[in-house]
Amino acid sequence: MAAGKPILAISASNIAALIGAELVGDDCPLSRVATLAGADSESLSFMAARQYTPMLRTTAAGAVIVASKDLADAPCTALVTENPYLGFARAAVLLHPRQAPAAGVDASAVVAADADIDPSASIGALCIVESGVVIGPGVELGPGCIVRAGSEIGAGSRLVARVTVCERCSIGERVLLHPGAVIGRDGFGFAKDGEQWVRIPQLGSVRLGNDVEIGANTTIDRGALDDTVIADGVKIDNLIQIAHNVSIGRNTAMAACSGIAGSTRIGQNCTIAGAVGIAGHLEIGDDVHFTGMAMVTRSFPDAGSYSSGIPVMPSTEWRRNVARFRHLDELAKRVKRLEDKLEQEPAPSGAPKD
Repeated sequence: MAAGKPILAISASNIAALIGAELVGDDCPLSRVATLAGADSESLSFMAARQYTPMLRTTAAGAVIVASKDLADAPCTALVTENPYLGFARAAVLLHPRQAPAAGVDASAVVAADADIDPSASIGALCIVESGVVIGPGVELGPGCIVRAGSEIGAGSRLVARVTVCERCSIGERVLLHPGAVIGRDGFGFAKDGEQWVRIPQLGSVRLGNDVEIGANTTIDRGALDDTVIADGVKIDNLIQIAHNVSIGRNTAMAACSGIAGSTRIGQNCTIAGAVGIAGHLEIGDDVHFTGMAMVTRSFPDAGSYSSGIPVMPSTEWRRNVARFRHLDELAKRVKRLEDKLEQEPAPSGAPKD
């Protein structure tokens, strides 16, 4: 059976109980999840944003997950919860369970004689597991994964395909590493010798906590001396660069195409939107939120939302503004001279005093 394919029907009442929702309306069997527009009588759908109310009113779904404020618009059985998006995420897992591969080592895999692999783990085709590696219960290594010497992978973790875990890295439990992720590449450390660069040995490692998710083609560099640390529950999207000695706190989420320079520390429960650039050696506090394309060049210890970057505008307007950027410094100096001149001039007779 393919991963994610529905394998059975579950009653709406059972799903409601399992996701913590209230069942309103008739019980019915449900076998799949679907959009409001694409659902049929055996489908479960959801609505989490009010702009989809017209679709909710006309859906053919057997049941929908909605907030209480939207219940009146549901034309079918409703599973009522104040966080429909979360409810849908949990219901989708119930209706579309992923089938794990069989335990064992594929004949094409290359496994060092002293690697410690739990019997319940699955090592897929063309994998390489080097000396001293420890692989815990229920771990899955998909096709083409490489786990280099001395690394450890905790129970229930999954490397989807072509994931590289470099030497002496530590992967926690229930970690999900998507295709092409590289954990523990040498950090970008060089010292200048005249006109040449001399590589600085990167002697640290990478430590991923439990329940971490790393997106496709994302790289996390090993530390120069101390470790690069990604704490429990962190979610990192595709195509992200995390440099050496970075520390990211619990349950922080980071969207695609962002980058963090070396030795920056990021707190807990932060969100970093797409294409954000964070300079090195900064301190970012807990509950800090950077919006898309922010350029972070100083520390932000206090919780809050921070933005930078220039929103898109018509090209003709952008060209005019760019032409004016060249004169900003001159304009600021002129304004300063005028302010100084006004302060030096005597006030007109009869003018009100401050």
